Amino acid sequence: MSKNVIPYKDSALGKKEQVAQMFDTISGEYDGLNRVISFGIDIKWRKKVLKIVSEQKPKTILDIATGTGDLAILMSQTQAEKIIGLDISAGMLEVGKKKIADRKLSDKIEMVLGDSEKLPFSDNSFDAITVAFGIRNFETLDKGLSEILRVLRPGGIFVILETSNPTKFPFKQGYVLYSKTLLPLIGRLFSKDKKAYQYLSDSASVFPFGEALNNILRKIGFIDVVDLPQTLGVATIYSASKK
Repeated sequence: MSKNVIPYKDSALGKKEQVAQMFDTISGEYDGLNRVISFGIDIKWRKKVLKIVSEQKPKTILDIATGTGDLAILMSQTQAEKIIGLDISAGMLEVGKKKIADRKLSDKIEMVLGDSEKLPFSDNSFDAITVAFGIRNFETLDKGLSEILRVLRPGGIFVILETSNPTKFPFKQGYVLYSKTLLPLIGRLFSKDKKAYQYLSDSASVFPFGEALNNILRKIGFIDVVDLPQTLGVATIYSASKK
């Protein structure tokens, strides 16, 4: 199980509240900095998630930790009739709502303020559920995954896109240097929240990935669990289903 890395260790708030506060603060700059720190490769990864989900022909999709809605907007290219993006940060959702309105997708995509560990939906509500770069922000991973399993319909697909750590030389050493040095430096130079990108680096370094996360998903009750490392292992796409 992952260590409970929190954004501001001196805060009296819990991780959940701190994450919401942090993303509220950086919401206006998040999209631009995200492209910079990933060199734009995250767009390619999201398109792979789109392909996996599209093959299932879902009618209803839930994108958890949707942030500013990048993946939810991409999911509008599927045959889905309804897409819901859920996030704990009101600031991120406001940016996302504007992007959705600008693309005239407000009738198809609904943005909802909510907690991934207390999903405001009935059992078996969604044909597909996605989480991109948000699952490591769950305060209690098992609880969040159990909620996802609950609202996913039997036979539905759950897809995670998350950072992971390369394991082979020299990519492992290069990634450590980038994530521990350059990523926090970019945050300090360009972000309103000087600690935010240090948190993003720290949380990525300790979060379980590969077979470790596969085993957690299986323990929760997911089936057909598969992991697909991306770009030398700096990110991984996971897919799973429900009986």
